[in-house]
Amino acid sequence: MKINKFIYTLFVASLTFGAYAQKPEGTTKSLVSAEKEFAASAAKSSEKSAFLAHAAPDAIVFRPNPVNVKSYYASQEDHKNLSWTPVYAKVSRSGDWGFTTGPFVLNGSEKEYGQYLSIWKMVNGKWVLTLDIGATHNKPLNTVSTNFKEPTSFYKPKFNTEKQIAAGKDIILTTEKTLNATIKSYGAAAFSGFVNADAYLIFPGREPIIGKDNILAFYNSMVSKMNIKTTNVEKALGGDLAYTYGVATIDYKAELRESFNYVFIYERQADYSWNIAMQVFTPADR
Repeated sequence: MKINKFIYTLFVASLTFGAYAQKPEGTTKSLVSAEKEFAASAAKSSEKSAFLAHAAPDAIVFRPNPVNVKSYYASQEDHKNLSWTPVYAKVSRSGDWGFTTGPFVLNGSEKEYGQYLSIWKMVNGKWVLTLDIGATHNKPLNTVSTNFKEPTSFYKPKFNTEKQIAAGKDIILTTEKTLNATIKSYGAAAFSGFVNADAYLIFPGREPIIGKDNILAFYNSMVSKMNIKTTNVEKALGGDLAYTYGVATIDYKAELRESFNYVFIYERQADYSWNIAMQVFTPADR
């Protein structure tokens, strides 16, 4: 079922020509520092002011459906009851965007626990938040080890036209369409050909599920059918990381159907195919 993923291999490889090594704009270390500064700002001032100060004007937050960050927080009150800590982060080899994830705690009348995913991009030498999503679960029983990965090399296209950017996004979109078609044919087992060995899954009601085998076991035990519809795709200039978001409909084996918003982080493999490094689902408001 993985054969279809190689259709675009030669085309993808051709897009890497014209790249050159350079000093990175952003490192994983600098991104983690930006995330921690973001969290400290929320604790010192408020969640609202922190998001408005650190997010790009066109940033998307899932509350629970995707909405512009400024539109959402314009009507929110100030409070200091949200805290979070990054435990896993990675930056593209071009240093133009990356992601962090980790646990969060919401201190309300009752404490809420969960996991977040933040996607950041580099703008004028500064990290700015471009997407934020999270899912809640019970008080965690397990501790996730810190895992901050620096790129092994740094590359960025010397020339990058709008046509090339669109072609790169089309490859990710085609990969996700292929995944969806394979799910329809093989069910949850389809993910075996599309998920990294060390992938993360964040799913409502569950602590982070880490590792391909654990993710497949979860899907096989819970999911009967799944349909994913992509809303948007973005790809790092380094050509090694990308993300999509959209809406997923899941039919459980318990004869229950539920709609989710999702974000998938994709990572390019040595053979130029793309696998999922992280999946996040959060209930959709329909």
